[in-house]
Amino acid sequence: MSRAPKTAIEDRPEPDRVTGAPHPRETTSLIGHHAAEQTFLDAYRAGKLHHGWMITGPLGLGKATLAWKIARFLLATPQSNGTILAAPAPETLDISPDHPVSHRLAALSEPRLFLLRRSWDDTARKLRSMITVDDLRKMKTYFSLSAADGGHRVAIIDAVDEMNVAAANALLKLLEEPPPNVTLLLVSHQPFRLLPTIRSRCRELRLSPLSADDMATALALTGDAPENPLPLAELSGGSVGEAIRIMNLDGMKLYASLITLFATLPRLDRSRALALADLGAGRGNEEKFDLILMLIDLFLARLARAGTLGYCPTEAAKGEAELIARLSPHPQAARQWADLAQGLATRARRGRAVNLDPAALLMDMVLKIDETAGLLAQR
Repeated sequence: MSRAPKTAIEDRPEPDRVTGAPHPRETTSLIGHHAAEQTFLDAYRAGKLHHGWMITGPLGLGKATLAWKIARFLLATPQSNGTILAAPAPETLDISPDHPVSHRLAALSEPRLFLLRRSWDDTARKLRSMITVDDLRKMKTYFSLSAADGGHRVAIIDAVDEMNVAAANALLKLLEEPPPNVTLLLVSHQPFRLLPTIRSRCRELRLSPLSADDMATALALTGDAPENPLPLAELSGGSVGEAIRIMNLDGMKLYASLITLFATLPRLDRSRALALADLGAGRGNEEKFDLILMLIDLFLARLARAGTLGYCPTEAAKGEAELIARLSPHPQAARQWADLAQGLATRARRGRAVNLDPAALLMDMVLKIDETAGLLAQR
């Protein structure tokens, strides 16, 4: 039996790339995270550069872009020799896109950088679901070799959350006994899931959600600036990566459809509900299905938050504020919606685990929401 041909490297998907957006190594501008940049730069200028830096925050905020910016800076900035002829201390992390290091990083040909991410499985012809201990061993072997020019070396791990247990333990040993003249940049979307000993051996650079204005600026760099960034900022949680996903999948219209549907509660418009459920059904609609689940969960969270705090968030779709005020007018209702959100999230995980029909799962969720709205209306 002949083996299937291996997938060419250029044809393999990159696990750290957001569909429809430039790869972080190709993005030279970082919007809205000046404080994190300055923290790293201050440590560098003071000669207190830690060997491990963990860049944290929700998915899509620009953590990987910052990691590549730091790597570009470290590899392109000459190390001080301590003499009066030494170059002045840098005032910024910015490195020209025309610098040779910038070109080599963009082409993934920089010999002083090791990029650790989920690897390709040629047998299964897909990306592995986790970073394995074998991947970590390759990085340790890389560090055991002397640098080509004796200079600084950098490793980017994107994302450290995706390591299996054996890989995490191997990384911990590396952090405990770091190689000389090496900086490890760990991208983490959920640092609370990591070993406390890994977190304690790194300095943290925590990124916050972008404002609507900063998001509009960041999206403009990708060529996808919305006319009104406020609704998109609300739905994406200030995450550029999530905003791009929402726009690529027409998520703003999807959320508007959800609001129109839920406006019929507690007398659910079943024809609209069936039409929504059908959007997530069928082969090739997996991403849209995931997005609808996220938008439903987000709507329930906004209901719970509004009822608890006593005021509605900025509208993400026309009529949303009036709907939220009607469905969640007080803290008791808010608790009902919060409990429902938790229960539906559990049902969704179980349904996906047993490959439940997506349309049936979505319809079931909408009916549960309608049921809860009916119970609250009777009180």
